[in-house]
Amino acid sequence: MNRLSRLRKKPFFLNDKDVAWVESTLNNMTLEEKIGQIFCLIAYSDDKEYLKGLLDTVKPGGIMCRPMPLEQVVEANRFLQENSKNPMLIAANLEKGGNGAVLEGTSFGSPMEVGATNDYTQGYRLGDICGAEGSSAGINWAFAPIIDIDYNFRNPITNTRTFGSNPEIVKNMGAEYVKAVQKYDMAASIKHFPGDGMDERDQHLVTSINSMSCDDWDNTYGEAYKASIEAGAKTVMVGHIMQPSYSKKLNPELEDRDILPASLAPELVTGLLKEQLNFNGLVVIDASTMAGMIIPMPREEAVPKAIAAGCDMFLFTRNLEEDYEFMKKGVENGIITAERLDDAVTKVLGLKASLKLHTKKEENTILPTIENAKIVVGKEKHLEWSKECADKSITLVKEEIDVLPISPEKYKKVLLYYIGAGASEFYGARQGVCEIAKDKLEKEGFEVDIFNPGEGFEGMVAPFSSVVGKYDLIIYVSNLATKSNQTIVRIEWDEPMGANVPIYMEKVPTIFISVENPYHLIDVPRVKTFINTYHSSDIVLDELFEKLMGRSEFKGQNPVDPFCGMWDTRL
Repeated sequence: MNRLSRLRKKPFFLNDKDVAWVESTLNNMTLEEKIGQIFCLIAYSDDKEYLKGLLDTVKPGGIMCRPMPLEQVVEANRFLQENSKNPMLIAANLEKGGNGAVLEGTSFGSPMEVGATNDYTQGYRLGDICGAEGSSAGINWAFAPIIDIDYNFRNPITNTRTFGSNPEIVKNMGAEYVKAVQKYDMAASIKHFPGDGMDERDQHLVTSINSMSCDDWDNTYGEAYKASIEAGAKTVMVGHIMQPSYSKKLNPELEDRDILPASLAPELVTGLLKEQLNFNGLVVIDASTMAGMIIPMPREEAVPKAIAAGCDMFLFTRNLEEDYEFMKKGVENGIITAERLDDAVTKVLGLKASLKLHTKKEENTILPTIENAKIVVGKEKHLEWSKECADKSITLVKEEIDVLPISPEKYKKVLLYYIGAGASEFYGARQGVCEIAKDKLEKEGFEVDIFNPGEGFEGMVAPFSSVVGKYDLIIYVSNLATKSNQTIVRIEWDEPMGANVPIYMEKVPTIFISVENPYHLIDVPRVKTFINTYHSSDIVLDELFEKLMGRSEFKGQNPVDPFCGMWDTRL
């Protein structure tokens, strides 16, 4: 079956007119235009000069937008579509909701929050919100859902970005997202093939490993990919992650030192994904700026070899002009054959046609409008759905008898400990959570002090009586989140000598609340009451206090092992 005939099959299902457009467009492209089509660049602003520079330098097939205010996103996307010869793929990391594209968008919930509901309707709603809000602002490609499986609690990047460690829940939540988001002429991109969450390292910083046997991979990650492919996922994002068992099975001549990340491994992209899993859509690599891609070989080789391995689109550049030249040289010297280049460009154009971008451009309906986006982004129904998801997800992991619910009558004086982190709203921890918690407690009628470690050394620290006998309740709020380029997420205690470690639990009732990371019991194993929320949005914090005060029941189910496989965390 030739490349054009395959466009009539799943997941593109193109008709004769669509196929003719792909064929005609491909045949009328120069070599430089073909090379441009396999690049997906990144845009950080709506500055017209900046965007025009991206379009003129490479003539890319796609651009990913980082989250910006609504009007900026709409204006940027209008400009991109108006000033490109062919319609553009415009992507966003729509992992938690419309806020992955538009700052005012609905923050529905982290994937792990969704997984904790054990309700597949929530996976569908996540995709529905991402599709509705993203498409209204001109986004047509969702870099989601994440169908990694969070098997290793030490992994510094997956964590709440996954639906959890239960492969069945991950599989079904991912498929539901795909079905919902693609209703909106938006392509889903299931990621990060062959699957993150096994290693405790970050592919942004090192080539990481999915260490499963082939049989175990088939029954877990493989099932998740099959389900989303069956659901119609139009694209797959390939990570800089090795899968040694499958690499050696499909290419027995490989030595250990020759095993490559999937983004550079033909046996994984072409052999496993395209042939064994029968994926017929577009394959895009994860960000090419990650060290995990370029540690195995010089960048000059890695850039074209990603396409030669079977990937169809190259995500981002380390240096725009240099990477374009690396790709061009790779075509000229035969690393990328003419046939492989045409096959990749055909997939790019086929994806665009399946999203009706070519007809929308001809009919001048491809341009988003601010008026329409304002109607859709952050609308009341989406906020109601987010509230329901929060209500169903917040998980009471451990409970000391008679500590909950709390009230000012029961615990008048509260000592609040805050374990906080950075400022990034997207992948890092939200600022201001401690202040929000203190304000909510005081509005409920509690008297609240925030713990201050003070100064001193052994023999000089504050006595036990400074807490015991003075406070009726201790609440910890931990706000540590995983993010790119952060190698570990563990609690770093205050000086002197772990001044804020929970040590009063036998004398003062103590509640530990983790708003972003479900694994903190590894560091506070004997805390008797422990709560996970998986997200720190206003809606989640509101629902958390409803449950603390006894006005709502805890309904969430552990989507991972919060006890981290340790016996003492269950005490």
